[in-house]
Amino acid sequence: MQNNKLYWKLSSFFFLFFLSIASIFTFFAIWLGQSLNLSGAQTGIVFSVNAVFTMLFQPLYGYISDKLGLRKNLLYFISILVILSGPFLIFIYQPLLNWNFWIGALTGGSYLAITFLAGISAIESYIEKVGRKYEFEFGRARLWGSIGAAVAAAIGGRMLNINPDINFWIASGSGILLLLVIFLTKVEVSTIEEKKAKSLSVQDLGSLFKRKDFWIFMIFMLGTGCIYNVFDQQFPVYYASLFPTEQLGNQIFGYLNAGQVFLESGMLLVAPFIVRKVGPKGGLILAGIIMILRVIGSGLVSDPYSISFIKLLNAPEFAIIIVSVFKYLATHFDTKFSSILYLVGYQFAMQLGAVILSPIVGNLYDSIGFRQTYLIMGVIVTIFTLFGAFLLRNKNQASKDRNDSKLTA
Repeated sequence: MQNNKLYWKLSSFFFLFFLSIASIFTFFAIWLGQSLNLSGAQTGIVFSVNAVFTMLFQPLYGYISDKLGLRKNLLYFISILVILSGPFLIFIYQPLLNWNFWIGALTGGSYLAITFLAGISAIESYIEKVGRKYEFEFGRARLWGSIGAAVAAAIGGRMLNINPDINFWIASGSGILLLLVIFLTKVEVSTIEEKKAKSLSVQDLGSLFKRKDFWIFMIFMLGTGCIYNVFDQQFPVYYASLFPTEQLGNQIFGYLNAGQVFLESGMLLVAPFIVRKVGPKGGLILAGIIMILRVIGSGLVSDPYSISFIKLLNAPEFAIIIVSVFKYLATHFDTKFSSILYLVGYQFAMQLGAVILSPIVGNLYDSIGFRQTYLIMGVIVTIFTLFGAFLLRNKNQASKDRNDSKLTA
């Protein structure tokens, strides 16, 4: 009974948090371009700055999260920041970008990173830990986040055409409910769990970073998961340009994105079965192959119908990769480091790639166009997927890996 109550409370937390983050970021590139009149290169810089700050906060969040264990301190902190997101974006971030681009980008990057871009990983890692303890599948809880994002996307395009600020106020309103949900959620922390969390030391982290298989995993994510993020950054701008008016394109993209995210939620139910069948490594490679098809396909077609169909491939791709990442890390590494492994090995690698690629890709959009840039990105994903196919660990190596990963008790 307790397991069921926790599942629904944490699922509702996922729903509300993703409703908030999607209200802001689904149309973020469109807002920067159409409302603030930033160029493709400037928009790329904004995303790059966001990624830099996310990189700074992710290792810190990972270490703090593993030190806190199952205590809810970080979730309270992030919920309060979400409440403040609407006023910040409307009354601080937008005026600063108009007044001085670099000051605005740096100020906004730090806030958005600590609240959403790094905060999302801390939340996912925490709920995955609780799921392992109370025996509910992470994917079953995470699907409610996708539903929340779909709801935001479905109404966000229309709200953007009326007034972009409405989406930001929706984000803040979700934050109030987040705080209420986490206050009502009770997670028991045993003495053994508390001691295990407190035993984590900086020396443990140093030993982790000496492992070759950890770096292989990071490099694989650098060239695949990173492209996933960079590709999606300005895709709404390209998609809207395929329609007679930007307003129509914005609205249709909202509906398409909502459909894709609803499909994603269904795939999150199926993904654990797929990953169990092909193994964690197989799941990572399968997600890479789907990503190759999606990115290269977007460069080969030019009509809104075909590219809408290709956009839907995002659903199985995301569901398989996020389940595979957690399964791969839990299989090959000590779960004592679960948050650090997820935030640094997976999320940090993606942000590092975004820092490097976002401004480059933004300039390519301006100079050679979206379709040609997508083909280049597809080649990059292909190279790194082949890298992972040869060097990532197989499931039958798990026993040895886990023994090696018990760095310090």
